[in-house]
Amino acid sequence: MKPKVSIIIPFYNCSYVERAIRSALAQTYQPIEIIVVDDGSTLHSEKIRKFHDRVCYLGKPNGGTASALNYGIRNASGDYITWLSSDDFYQPHKSERQVQFMMETGAYISHTNFNYINGEGVMTKFAVASVFPSLPDFQRCFLNANPVNGCTVMMKRELFDQIGYFDEHLLYTQDLDFWYRAILAGYSFPFLNETLVYYRWHDGMGTRLNGSKIEVELAYVQAKYRGKLQKLLLGQSNRKQKFT
Repeated sequence: MKPKVSIIIPFYNCSYVERAIRSALAQTYQPIEIIVVDDGSTLHSEKIRKFHDRVCYLGKPNGGTASALNYGIRNASGDYITWLSSDDFYQPHKSERQVQFMMETGAYISHTNFNYINGEGVMTKFAVASVFPSLPDFQRCFLNANPVNGCTVMMKRELFDQIGYFDEHLLYTQDLDFWYRAILAGYSFPFLNETLVYYRWHDGMGTRLNGSKIEVELAYVQAKYRGKLQKLLLGQSNRKQKFT
């Protein structure tokens, strides 16, 4: 039996949500379930009503992206979990290609390349993700940046049992915190270099509206894990020198 994929779509007052849902429904892979988590929205909820017979709709009080993701994951029945922001959308074969990649590599978590689009949905840049020559180079990037787009990630359900859920105290960097925990727990986080996601830059996105708050939270999360990551990288370097 093929593994089941659960696509979690956190939604809060986003006018683009219909495009996101349609891209999830258009996935070539089966079996699949789509869970839309309405995080206390006051706008655009009517855009979801037409899909209620094809998606699982969950409402909750506003608590932020991490709380919406966790709520969706806890109600999901899939073997693999993905996260799709309500202003972004997937290529039709995203789930199919990534499940195949995960099964081939034995990965518990993976990510892919992606494209930028603007507010009108026009692609502005192709294949945006950074490509690293080795796993240590990828891990080293986390000392100063977040090289992973959350909407490109697929995770095995068991990963949450091993390292926990998204930190709901973090309003903006819950994804980076989760990637750190996965890496420090020994998960390799392989990269599928195919552009399977469209990431939308627009005036209403949180990255633009909350830039200064994101910088503060980013500094906090990086400081929290930097020492542990440096220790991991040093250990890898020492082992390499020992056996070469």
